[in-house]
Amino acid sequence: MSDVGGWLSFGDIPPESFAAAIGPMSYRDAGNGVVQVRMHPTGLMLNLGGSIHGGAVMTFIDMAIFAGGRIVGRDPGHYVTLDCSTHFIARTMAGAPLDAFVRLIGKTRGGIAFMAGHCEQGGQPTHNFTGTLKRIRERS
Repeated sequence: MSDVGGWLSFGDIPPESFAAAIGPMSYRDAGNGVVQVRMHPTGLMLNLGGSIHGGAVMTFIDMAIFAGGRIVGRDPGHYVTLDCSTHFIARTMAGAPLDAFVRLIGKTRGGIAFMAGHCEQGGQPTHNFTGTLKRIRERS
């Protein structure tokens, strides 16, 4: 984990992992229980219409829910995504940061975490999302 100008990074993403397609991500506490997670879309993420492919956006959102959840109070541990719903509001473009603002809505004693948020590019809303995560406990 490194800190650059108030933004934290989880460090190097293994180049052979699926997550590497999104590239480096950084995050910071945005206050009031919200974490801002940032990616830098590139031309490699474009769809045939010239905007960022929805699959790339949904991958970023899924990763942002995990990164943000670590900061906003989700219990520590290994989690998996149970569901993630994304609403597309506006196109996103390469060459400008895409920010996800993530918050923890609630959590159960059984290890379910309910997350929500939205994305912005250039200060304009682009996506709204919710996600449910389940903590995976080690077998004894």
